[in-house]
Amino acid sequence: MPLSLDEVLVLPAASALSEADRQRLQAVLPEAPQGTDWPWLGDTLALLATLGADARMLVAAVVDAAGLSAETLKTLPLEAGEAALLEGLAAEQQVRALHAEQHQGSDPEGLRRLLLAMTQDLRVVPILLARHLARLRHAVAADNDSADAQALAGLTRDIHAPLANRLGIWQLKWELEDLAFRTLEPDAYRRIARLLDDKRRGREDYIVQFKQALGDALQAAGIQADVAGRPKHIYSIWRKMQKKSLPFEGLYDLRAVRVLVDETAECYTVLGLVHARWTPVPGEFDDYIARPKANDYRSLHTCVVGPEGKVVEVQIRTREMHAHAELGVAAHWRYKEGGSGDAALERKVAWMRKLLDAAGEDGEAGLQAGLDHELVEDRIYALSPKGEVIDLPHGATPLDFAYRVHTDVGHRCRGAKVDGRIVTLDYKLRTGERVEIMTGKVSEPRRDWLLPGNRFLASARSREKVRAWFRKLDRERNQQAGREILERELKRMGQADAVLDAVLPRFHVGTLEELWIQLALGEIGPHQVIRALGDARKAEEAAQVEPQQAPAITPKTQDDGAARAGVSVAGVDNLLVHIARCCQPLPGEPVAGFLSKRRGLALHRANCPALQRMVAEEPERWMPVSWEDAGARQMVEISMTAIDRRYLLRDVSNLIAQENVHIGSIRGGPNARDGRARLNISVQVRDFDQLAQLIGKLAALPGVEDVRRG
Repeated sequence: MPLSLDEVLVLPAASALSEADRQRLQAVLPEAPQGTDWPWLGDTLALLATLGADARMLVAAVVDAAGLSAETLKTLPLEAGEAALLEGLAAEQQVRALHAEQHQGSDPEGLRRLLLAMTQDLRVVPILLARHLARLRHAVAADNDSADAQALAGLTRDIHAPLANRLGIWQLKWELEDLAFRTLEPDAYRRIARLLDDKRRGREDYIVQFKQALGDALQAAGIQADVAGRPKHIYSIWRKMQKKSLPFEGLYDLRAVRVLVDETAECYTVLGLVHARWTPVPGEFDDYIARPKANDYRSLHTCVVGPEGKVVEVQIRTREMHAHAELGVAAHWRYKEGGSGDAALERKVAWMRKLLDAAGEDGEAGLQAGLDHELVEDRIYALSPKGEVIDLPHGATPLDFAYRVHTDVGHRCRGAKVDGRIVTLDYKLRTGERVEIMTGKVSEPRRDWLLPGNRFLASARSREKVRAWFRKLDRERNQQAGREILERELKRMGQADAVLDAVLPRFHVGTLEELWIQLALGEIGPHQVIRALGDARKAEEAAQVEPQQAPAITPKTQDDGAARAGVSVAGVDNLLVHIARCCQPLPGEPVAGFLSKRRGLALHRANCPALQRMVAEEPERWMPVSWEDAGARQMVEISMTAIDRRYLLRDVSNLIAQENVHIGSIRGGPNARDGRARLNISVQVRDFDQLAQLIGKLAALPGVEDVRRG
């Protein structure tokens, strides 16, 4: 019977609500006046009460049932945590729409993962399950064959019942499964119901009597144990008959009891007591303690003939084994559903179940506080144009999505749209976004997809697929491509004259040709080679330079300024240091100092031609210098040549801003003779690595022909 808001708030199930909560709900629901029907809210609150829901969960359930608009919800004076719960409840609407779009859930596991990934506050899931069960009850009671009941039953089978199973919420799980089974398979449901020799209530009463008898026997033997029991519900019976191709008469676990003890030895003691009191069924004993299952599940299983000649299954295990079975790698839900492991998902499920166990206890606050740290999502769940859920690593890009769909789609990828808008191929996808890949007719993956600095691919699986494509090319083409990649990068970084022989051992290759092949296949990046060159120069200089007396240095006065942060000058403190304008060295690359007569020490790149000329004339002014930890950002010049096009300058400035680099100035413009734009860009960068990454990104812009350090 429909209830008014006032009647809902005085239900026993709403007892966790304080008087302040009740007054606030009546005040914040202006669109739900007295007399508004709440057809299933009473059942929802009653179910949440059995789960030990807190007041915030009950408030969220009541506000959600009012069906307020998103704009109205934003204006409500909600307390901490309630808004997140309502957002999670609203997220289910997207999953429901996708389920309908997939023709009754062709990818139910993907939808379940998407729902969990979109749930920031894990208390949303029990509310979702209780709300859904209440709706299903009312739909089935109204008309079992209605379109609404059929749609809710399909959603239950694919999404809600498996989630209840994973959380171990058995009191909701069995009813969700049975109601969905009754609606979707009415003939099979009625056939199993007729085969059962008594009603569910009778089976529950029988289990209570069996538990009492077993508990008395254990107590008489001096064994401290927990005894729990359950009658098998109709859907579970049908599922087992289908899975094992058994007739109804071949099922021995229509009634089951579980015994938990402290020590492994006690498991076998309990087994002996059970077999001594009741007759065991031949061939129905399994020792999974001596011989654990492949997933390390451990327990003793036996079937005995109990009172009235009815067969009861008895499972015996330690509490540690039970915890491992329910929350560890041997989780019961994975055995039932046949799914593979997912560490992030299992971690989330385990925490959710701990929260349920802690409901109403002092430990709940501590568990809730640890969620942000423990449950950082390391997977994202993007959607295909058809609504299929694609599981990707955190940080994945549209290119990763394309290769996850199919290798050929990745090879032919030319662009992507996310939620209808065109994005770059290095765009970081987020859970719930719908991705459309634009493809060409020919497979033409690009080698710069493999460069880590470009961040086109976050998945190792995707990178390996690109490498595999290039490995099929002949050796000479790979050598040539690798050579061009490295020479282009050396030229950009002002090190075109570098000798590479010294870095070969660093990459475990014997010849330059092998180094080029590794570069072509993306197994190493050009930035790594340049960094190795710098390390080699440092080692060579340290070996060649003989100790010499440092020039006399007059300590600066207060007006001279401070020594440059991040620079160590041969152990000398308080020395004025400035960056040489001719080469503008950056933290992370080899440097040397030249002591000038007026401005202190000038900091040059180690291979700066100007430095080499000055040292040749006055070698006593050369000083060894090294970078220390992070200092101030350095200004550096970048020269760029590109085909002049519309929005070129906008694309350049946007990219620099996205890389968190400050622009000092941009000079230059188009050349009327050849239609090319030549730009000189001053930027402040943190270190050599950031500059190399920025130059690589600029070079990948459409129409850019050349980018190099100025």
